[in-house]
Amino acid sequence: MSPEIVRVIAVATGDTLLMVGVAIAIGTLLGVPLGVFLATSRRGELYAAPAANLVLGTLVNATRSTPFIILVVAIIPFTRLVVGTSIGTAAAIVPLTVAVTPFIARIVEAAIREVDHGLVEAARAMGATPLQIVRKVLVPEALPAIVLGLTLATVSLLGFSAMVGAVGGGGLGDVGIRYGYQRFMPEVMATVVVVLIVLVQAVQMAGEAVARRVNKRVRQH
Repeated sequence: MSPEIVRVIAVATGDTLLMVGVAIAIGTLLGVPLGVFLATSRRGELYAAPAANLVLGTLVNATRSTPFIILVVAIIPFTRLVVGTSIGTAAAIVPLTVAVTPFIARIVEAAIREVDHGLVEAARAMGATPLQIVRKVLVPEALPAIVLGLTLATVSLLGFSAMVGAVGGGGLGDVGIRYGYQRFMPEVMATVVVVLIVLVQAVQMAGEAVARRVNKRVRQH
């Protein structure tokens, strides 16, 4: 490959990391509180609000069940409203965030529901408030599973970021389509695939390492 193509792939890798990094950060900020609420708002739970739980749960399920490529096209007006355009790296962040937020919410909900209910009852018996139970019992106990879930979400976003290249989203997917497919350069396509595999492997290893450290810290407490 020519130096120019290598430079294009390097820039595209940076764009992909930017898209995924910003989307996972915003998705975590939105998805974690949403997941905590979904896990604690059914009838008889800490923040009992069954009607709100039903509405939010339905919205989460609807978003998660929409194929990503259709979601990208469907929210183009919203994307333009947020960033002023529907093409490029900044525009790609919007659908990536919309896609990953409900995914993270369900991961957090499932992790919290796996926490031993006896710990919650013990905290209640000691006079802990619902907020204290969430902060000092549920979230710390569920943290290793949440970290692994966020790792899975990040890996999924890497795949989504490649798909968004099909509609002008930039990043490695865009390079693979423009050079590897449209210009018949299979070596570029192969390089893009290898780079994505390396990124996925790096994210998976880092996530597992963090989950192990968090798990040890929780056990020590």
